[in-house]
Amino acid sequence: MIKLHHLNASRSIRILWLLEEIGVPYELVQYKRSTTTNLAPESLKAIHPLGKSPVIEIDGQVIAESGAIVESIISKYAPHLAPSEGTPEHTDYLQWIHFSESSAMLPFLLKVFNKHELQTGTKLNFLTDYAETEFNKVFAYLNNHLEGKTFLVGNTLTGADFMLGFVVESALKNLNIDDKFLNISAYIKSLEGLDSHKRAMRIESQLD
Repeated sequence: MIKLHHLNASRSIRILWLLEEIGVPYELVQYKRSTTTNLAPESLKAIHPLGKSPVIEIDGQVIAESGAIVESIISKYAPHLAPSEGTPEHTDYLQWIHFSESSAMLPFLLKVFNKHELQTGTKLNFLTDYAETEFNKVFAYLNNHLEGKTFLVGNTLTGADFMLGFVVESALKNLNIDDKFLNISAYIKSLEGLDSHKRAMRIESQLD
C-alpha cells in the first residue's frame, strides 16, 4: 500500500488528487503547517531529511519530489495516464511534467514573494520587473498552448495535468489573472470539475 505523507496547503495535493483518480488503496498521514511560521513541522524530517511534502513510502522505498512521485505511481499503477514511450506524445508529456516545477513555478513564486515584500514597504527594483516579465512570458506560452484544449497532452488526462494543475490553480487564486489568461482559466475549471479533484479537495478541506 502507498503511504502519502501529506502537508496541508502544499504540492502534496497533486499526489492526493492522483491517488483519488487511480483508486488504489493508500494511507494518508497528515501534517499541518505552523500557524506562526507557515512552515512544515519538524516531524516530517523523520520521513525525509528535507522535511518537505509530498513524500510517499512504497515497496519499502521513500520517494520525494512531486515529479518523481507522479511518474513512479503512474508507471506502477496507472500507465493509462501516460502516453506510450517512444511516441511524440510521450516526449510532450515529459516536457510538460518538468515545465511545472522548472519554467512555471519560479516566476509564480517570485511574483507571490514580491507581492508580500511590497506590502511591507520593501523597495524592489530588479525583482519586480524580472518577475513580471518572466511570469507573463511563461504563462502566455501556456495560455497559447491550451487554445482549444481540455488537457495538456493528447486531449486526455495525464500525469502532466496533475503536476501543472497545482501551479496554475495557485496562480489564479493568488494573482487574480483569470481575465488575462482565459485559456488557462478554462483549463483549471475543467480540472476542478473532475470527480477525483473534487474528492481530493474535500479531503484537503477536512484536514485544514
